[in-house]
Amino acid sequence: MLGIGQILRLLTIQRVLLKHGLDDLVFTLHLFRSVRWLQKLLPWNWFRKTGEPMGVRLRLSLEDLGPIYVKFGQLLSTRRDMLPDDIAMELARLQDKVPPFPGRIARDIIEQALGKRVEEVFREFDETPLASASVAQVHAATLKDGRAMIVKVIRPEIRKVIGRDLGIIRIMAETLERYSRDARRLKPSAVVAEFEKTLFNELDLMREAASASQLRRNFSDSEVLYVPEVVWELTNRDVMVMERVTGISVSDVAALEQAGVDLKWLAERGVEIFFTQVFRDSFFHADMHPGNIFVQPESDGHARFMMVDFGIMSSLSEYDQRYLADNFLAFLNRDYQRVAELHIESGWVPPETRVDEFEFAIRTVCEPMFDRPIRELSIGTLLLRLFQTARQFNMIILPQLVLLQKTLVNIEGLGRQLYPDLDLWATARPIMQRWMDDRMGLRAMLKGTRDTVPYWLNRLPRFPHKVMDLVDRLQDGKFQVELKSGEVDELRREIRRNNRNNIRVIIGCALVLAALVSYLTGPGAWITAGFPLLPLLLGAAGAWLVIRVLSEP
Repeated sequence: MLGIGQILRLLTIQRVLLKHGLDDLVFTLHLFRSVRWLQKLLPWNWFRKTGEPMGVRLRLSLEDLGPIYVKFGQLLSTRRDMLPDDIAMELARLQDKVPPFPGRIARDIIEQALGKRVEEVFREFDETPLASASVAQVHAATLKDGRAMIVKVIRPEIRKVIGRDLGIIRIMAETLERYSRDARRLKPSAVVAEFEKTLFNELDLMREAASASQLRRNFSDSEVLYVPEVVWELTNRDVMVMERVTGISVSDVAALEQAGVDLKWLAERGVEIFFTQVFRDSFFHADMHPGNIFVQPESDGHARFMMVDFGIMSSLSEYDQRYLADNFLAFLNRDYQRVAELHIESGWVPPETRVDEFEFAIRTVCEPMFDRPIRELSIGTLLLRLFQTARQFNMIILPQLVLLQKTLVNIEGLGRQLYPDLDLWATARPIMQRWMDDRMGLRAMLKGTRDTVPYWLNRLPRFPHKVMDLVDRLQDGKFQVELKSGEVDELRREIRRNNRNNIRVIIGCALVLAALVSYLTGPGAWITAGFPLLPLLLGAAGAWLVIRVLSEP
């Protein structure tokens, strides 16, 4: 049921859509295609100029409708697996810039959130905002101890506005799904749900502060990336106080050259930072556009990245990480069959998909791209074309993969702007290969064994007790079950088999533990004794015993 406010808003939306000639969209729905000639009879179409492309008219409409619709258009611009390229590129031009609200209102919000007067917290507070966006605006401030800060403040009444507009967008998406077969395939309701989740996450500044703190901890020892510190005692849901960082905008190539920064080095480090976030930490900044990245020049042509605005972050599970790394490496080797198999194994495309058909489609997309010069080879575009191809095979595009592709396009664009001959593949490959090595092979097995030894040691002493408890309960007749003699014999054999298996597991774990202890303390004594491979053989024998027991039906 729509409220009065939503009804009035719908009338405003209708007026804006008609103003920009977007009633075309209504007549493209399956329900109205047969009566499309009626469009010519509508009075507002008699004198209206409609020479502009659909993408331009859609962008202008969203800008007129306000910041929430602008942000929704920005989200849609990242879904190039769903939209035609011309519309997606036009929506990408949308800017999340709105007029600032008065500084005195920001002051009131801060004082209400912190329970203190601004003068009690800050030595200086500038009521003129540094930046203003649809959800919040940022002010400069100085703490009592002299540290420069930024204060991010949520816009007043923004939650009420978002709730009203989201309700309308949700109704529009459901209507599209009801009356358009094409819309049902693209699942607009799921897109709106994703948008709603992202938007409400941005409204909680505690969440953004936690993301910034996590990223800062991940790169605490880094010499190429600095993440500002959050002042937790002055941060809550509506206000966030964070260290202010300054530097040259990463897009100001002339200023970077004048400061003596090695642009090739800078571009490669930017790529490394992104792939380190994705594969080492599984936690990445998903809004890495030029406005959020600054550069602080240092000596020898090197520099340090300074990152801000942590409202949009994302992560990948180890499952998705592995398939993504495998896919990238298979692409590098032009092993398109493996790429197709990986998509099916990961569940990204339905299991009934024919590998040969999918492989052929992928080869058709990728081969022309690999024949281009390295400066024209784009991972982001390749990933986009892959999404578009896989869409034909009913691929499920996960939200985190969409954010990854969008961020990758941004990083690649920035890197090529700094250094046009950037070989992004060569820069990223060692990071992916190192991640694969850490999770496969002997090193991964030793690490996994070392991590699980405490669990084994904690569980092993209870194994014999559990087995004896089961035997005692059987002997005491606590299992009130009538069994035939054959079944009793089978039960006895099962108990004996379990006892043997328990003994094998205990021996196997002991051998693995002995091998691990000798590995951690150093193999010098074994080499001196003339048995350099003894720890490895002990560990292999122990692992074999355990695996054999676990593999038995």
